[in-house]
Amino acid sequence: MNGYFRLVNREGASSLKFFPPTGNGKPIDIVDVLEYLTMKSYTCDLPTLKQAVESAGKEEKEIRLGNEKRLPERECYKLRVGPDKMQAFAKFYAASEGGENMTAEELINDLKLRGIKCGICTEAIEGFFAKREYLEEILVAQGREPVQGKHAWIEYKFNTDKKAKPTLKEDGSVDFFHLNILNHCNKGDVLAVLHPEEPGEPGEDLAGNRIMPAEVRKETLKFGHNIELSEDRTVLTAQVAGHVELVEDSVFVSDELMVENVDNSTGNIDYEGNVQINGNVGTNFQVKAKGDIMVKGVVEGAQLTAGGNIIIARGMNGMGRGVLKAGGNIVAKFLENATAEADGYVTSESILHSRVTAGGEVNVDGRRGFITGGRVCATGSINVKTLGSEMGADTIVEVGTDPKKKERLNQLQKQIADDTKLLQTVQPTLITAKQKLAKGVKLSPEQIQQIQSMAALNKQKTDAIEAANNEIEELKKQMTSRADTVVRVKGEVYPGTRICIGEVSMVVQKTTHYCRFVRERGDVKMAPF
Repeated sequence: MNGYFRLVNREGASSLKFFPPTGNGKPIDIVDVLEYLTMKSYTCDLPTLKQAVESAGKEEKEIRLGNEKRLPERECYKLRVGPDKMQAFAKFYAASEGGENMTAEELINDLKLRGIKCGICTEAIEGFFAKREYLEEILVAQGREPVQGKHAWIEYKFNTDKKAKPTLKEDGSVDFFHLNILNHCNKGDVLAVLHPEEPGEPGEDLAGNRIMPAEVRKETLKFGHNIELSEDRTVLTAQVAGHVELVEDSVFVSDELMVENVDNSTGNIDYEGNVQINGNVGTNFQVKAKGDIMVKGVVEGAQLTAGGNIIIARGMNGMGRGVLKAGGNIVAKFLENATAEADGYVTSESILHSRVTAGGEVNVDGRRGFITGGRVCATGSINVKTLGSEMGADTIVEVGTDPKKKERLNQLQKQIADDTKLLQTVQPTLITAKQKLAKGVKLSPEQIQQIQSMAALNKQKTDAIEAANNEIEELKKQMTSRADTVVRVKGEVYPGTRICIGEVSMVVQKTTHYCRFVRERGDVKMAPF
């Protein structure tokens, strides 16, 4: 048992008697004694009390409190309620000699009077009164915690990773027949399963107030054509064979359009799904697809626009007019005199005199693996075997900022310059008109109308400049160069090549082998591979 104490009231005197702990019981804490004496309005000499408490660890001890006899004290307790009102603890004090003990029923009724209506731990209370353990906090009431529910979630049965990479052969070239990019599906395939939300259960604090669980997120299956939704609205099934992909949380199945060549026999192509071209795409033709475009032959000076990936097995000679735009990735054996823009990555065996931008990485590997001439930009890293040329062709590679955001920044800066120039012609006229009106000069209705138009234009352009500056500030925050961007060169990098990382750049001065370029302390530095 724990050590404890009790009051002793005799004729003409009152005292406090201490009982030592037994077995593994806890010794008396002087704080408990002081709390009790304060609660019962007794005073005591503190040094005497300390000495008595220390002695009570081994033997019974009694100290005098006063000369007057007081009425016996009943067994009592001190209640502590947690700040969240979910738990209540009671610490009991022994009755004085001759004093009455409490009962379990009396304690329970007292707890209710104190506002504890729910969660009273009857078993624990009865356990205390069966075997009293004083000066030990006992849990006498426990609120009911809410049971948290589960969010709904969607299980997709196909690969939704847009960063899937093509398979490389042993010699380092790209295997265009095993790209790991397209998700084929058959009629009847399950494409997605909705696991519904599971609502939680409310809890209750000691006062009986309801505690609501956190709200659970609901989900619904979103889909396009060629897909069947089950009656319980939890399963999506393909109605046709084709390719499945996830676009902005919606599942699409595209049955594929297949042609031999894109030339005078077909004209331009604009298709909702995927397009497969078994031959070539001729100069000046256009191919547009909401899904992927795959060309097994060569693309000449044509324009290809895809919502998904563009794959060109034998490469593209753009002749200075060819354009590729992909919402996904671009994979081509080579790119020459072409413009290529991908929201994802760009992979090729060589890039020659082209403008290439990628929202992800640019990888130029394989047996040749060179970037020569033109400008290649990537938000992520650029990996290349040979960079620049011995002939000194102007070659610029840039990493670390989103090319589209950088282009938008340039547009905004040009817009501000044009609007500022216009304001410089409008504002002097408005100032002159204001001065005339202040002097009482009367203006004709035509002059007043002209001034009003110019004032409206002045406000419009001023607001536009402010909005553009705000957008520029936001873009600059978003365009902060990523710490992991790097240009890796596995072979040679030739003099005259410009390396840009974020807002800083350097020009390579001499031929260097097997190196990488990183941003360090505000400069572009060359480092070992």
